[in-house]
Amino acid sequence: MLKIRLAGEDALLHPGGALFLPAHGTLLVADVHFGKAVSFRRLGVPVPRGTTGETVARLDAALAGTGARALVFLGDFLHSARSHARGTLAVLQAWRERHPALPVTLVRGNHDARAGDPPASLGFAIVDEPLRLGPFALCHHPRPVPGAYVLAGHWHPCVSVSGRAFERLRLPCFWLGDENGPPGQAVGVLPAFGSFTGMHPIAPRAGDRVFPIAGDVVRALPVP
Repeated sequence: MLKIRLAGEDALLHPGGALFLPAHGTLLVADVHFGKAVSFRRLGVPVPRGTTGETVARLDAALAGTGARALVFLGDFLHSARSHARGTLAVLQAWRERHPALPVTLVRGNHDARAGDPPASLGFAIVDEPLRLGPFALCHHPRPVPGAYVLAGHWHPCVSVSGRAFERLRLPCFWLGDENGPPGQAVGVLPAFGSFTGMHPIAPRAGDRVFPIAGDVVRALPVP
């Protein structure tokens, strides 16, 4: 994990794509899109199986690696109404039974509005954005909130990098806007956490910080 300072507090960037706030014991995860693969298959699109289990395993690794005492999903927990499939929900229920005492909150995103809330048996607190936590506003949509540094998802950010051993790679990234920059720039966007999600190239501004994920390493990327 890579430790940085953000809004006057420490933050840890986990290579799984989660962000941990030690002062609050809280792990943030954006855009898991559980049930996306089954949604596609029900539309007749052949896509990989096992993506829910892969995402859950990565979530367990992030929880164990950080020692988080609380978990917040920054929107798009379920992908669509078709995500309420028996197999998908069974995996999620089994995961919840392994973490019965963990407080879990879902900040609703645009896909949640279409998919509907997760089953009550998962025991989530479900709220609309913004959710305030210390100096932060936890949201799904990356838009400014007065008096807070926003941490959000929605965009599935990625950057392209080049190297001597390869021509060009697209890597998911944390995109953290300049908290001391112009109004509206104090917004950070987490990478999509789900195993079956797309990525969207970003255009960083002066003062932004970008941290791509390459395998199990998070590194700072120089921004002009």
